[in-house]
Amino acid sequence: MSLQQLKLKLKPEEMPAAVKALFEEADKRCDDFFGAGLGRRYPRYIPSDPLIVHAAMRYLRDEGHTRGDVFCEWGCGFGVATCMASLIGYEAYGIEIEPELADMAEKLAGDLNIPVQILNTSYLPEGYEECAGVGGEDLLIPETTTPRGEKVRIPPMYEGLDPDEVDVFFVYPWPGQEELMMSLFKTMASEGTLLLIYNGDREISAYVRTVDEEEEEEGEEEEEDW
Repeated sequence: MSLQQLKLKLKPEEMPAAVKALFEEADKRCDDFFGAGLGRRYPRYIPSDPLIVHAAMRYLRDEGHTRGDVFCEWGCGFGVATCMASLIGYEAYGIEIEPELADMAEKLAGDLNIPVQILNTSYLPEGYEECAGVGGEDLLIPETTTPRGEKVRIPPMYEGLDPDEVDVFFVYPWPGQEELMMSLFKTMASEGTLLLIYNGDREISAYVRTVDEEEEEEGEEEEEDW
């Protein structure tokens, strides 16, 4: 499997009224959240720059890089990026493991009448794990045995969302988790799926999953096994 990096050409643009309203309300709730000391419960929670993320989402869609309309954010926090995706025109899902943050994301979307689905679960599907590796976190992929005695990976699945149907994944990874997210994307994504990564400091990257001939042959062999 291969990933091809896409060159993003982002430029300032006038924000639609609904997006501006989302930014303003999200900023207010974020300030209230940290002002009340609630941020101490989630010391690693840092929101991405919504202007940069919005510009990247618009660029990918407007330039025809997206193959479809299903968007999924890993670790959505307040759900700002997920809500933005919905306003742009995606069928938007946000995954957040912390119940309190998931509730806040649902409330923000509900109060602004933005249709999204927030899944209160881990971005790692059942059976998938992360472990310490060289230079960061590594992904452990569960396996099963075919009738022919060969080991194959267990397909990832979320309750309420089939990752294979997602067209764009978005994530703002913690430091040291970049490679983990790349590995997770390679495991999850089918050909043509996009990965949008906010790297911090107003930097953002985009990748598209491609399939080489060797991988196509392996996929055909797995189908025959079953």
